[in-house]
Amino acid sequence: MSCTAIVGINWGDEGKGRMVDLLTESFDVVVRFQGGTNAGHKVINENGTFTLHLLPSGVCRKGVMNVLGNGVALDPEKLVEEIEDLKAKGIQISPDNLMISDRASLLLPWHRKMDELEESRLDDKKFGSTKRGIAPFYSDKHLKKTVMAGELFYPDVIKQRLKGLREWKNLELTGVYGAEAVTEKAVNAWLKDSCEKLKPYIRDVRSYLREAQEDDKRILFEAQLGALRDLDYGTYPYTTSSNVLTAYAPLGSGLPGAQIDHVIGVVKAYSSCLGEGPFVCEMKGAEADRLRELGGEFSEKDGHPYRVGPIDLVATKYGVQVQTATEIALTKLDILGALDQIPVCVRYRLNGQEIEEFPFPAALPQCEPVIEYMPGWKCDISDVRDWWDLPEEAKAYVNRIERSVGRVVRWISVGPERHSIIRRG
Repeated sequence: MSCTAIVGINWGDEGKGRMVDLLTESFDVVVRFQGGTNAGHKVINENGTFTLHLLPSGVCRKGVMNVLGNGVALDPEKLVEEIEDLKAKGIQISPDNLMISDRASLLLPWHRKMDELEESRLDDKKFGSTKRGIAPFYSDKHLKKTVMAGELFYPDVIKQRLKGLREWKNLELTGVYGAEAVTEKAVNAWLKDSCEKLKPYIRDVRSYLREAQEDDKRILFEAQLGALRDLDYGTYPYTTSSNVLTAYAPLGSGLPGAQIDHVIGVVKAYSSCLGEGPFVCEMKGAEADRLRELGGEFSEKDGHPYRVGPIDLVATKYGVQVQTATEIALTKLDILGALDQIPVCVRYRLNGQEIEEFPFPAALPQCEPVIEYMPGWKCDISDVRDWWDLPEEAKAYVNRIERSVGRVVRWISVGPERHSIIRRG
């Protein structure tokens, strides 16, 4: 049995979804093991263009089982919307290719509201939340104040549990934030309109994955966000509220004893960052505007511009280490083809000293990037499919990344489509 993880090396938005969509041709099972609707995986294939928030990125592959593990922040309302949207676009979603762990906790009707209220209260001290309820959800999960998907099959139990949780949460909503209370009617509507529709997908995922392991099925673990957003090893407190690292995949999936043989770390050919917090390599002005335009680094939801910069070799090396990446997938190399020179953040300058190791989060605001420039290749490489057909300048850029992080770049994407890929070795 082969287990592989595809994980983000930087701040997220590296292109993990397109790599999962590509590589599921060689896998039987894809498992999302953490996170919720606070990030999107965009995939483009012969079926169309899809932005997936909760569904694993293997849903477009026939014969692949897609699993939402117990570590996921399961938002029933948003998941139902996502399933119905894909069905309307011709993608078959059924219990034959999607299952939800009975131990996955449900993001409850008040979690998104709590997120919005707290971010509003913080005002200029906000953390850059996506307001999808993720932080309140994980906080309540650790307080043991959520319900599991499997409890939907015990209506008397879940109604009593939700009654107590609703009364508790309303104390905070009304007393701390001065907001309206959540009514029993709203909770019942949520149960009927969203949760009931998910019951056919809910299964004992632990048993399924154990049997898949015994049957030598090939399992792919899919992460959300990147290493620098990990709750413990990221740029705390500007992180997500779950563990995005490879090490958590067995626990968050439902297969705690899994031995992961390969870890594919996904790195973008330049840097982008959505949200607040230190971003040492950040570009400003016209240079940033051009890179942002070339890469299409804008929110699909509201057009908000992402922060951008050159590839950060200090942060990338750190991400490779904490993700225990065994090989690299480099995405969006084609975007750099229009630049005369390619900037590279090779070190940080901290207190007058140049450093190559990623520092403690509290030191990051005092760091400055040390930038070097490499010659650009000044041509379109989107049709290239063989490493040896790349311009020498592009190969030199990839080789520089390999030397810095100590891992082979095995895949290079030169376009967003599934087939726009260069495979090495």
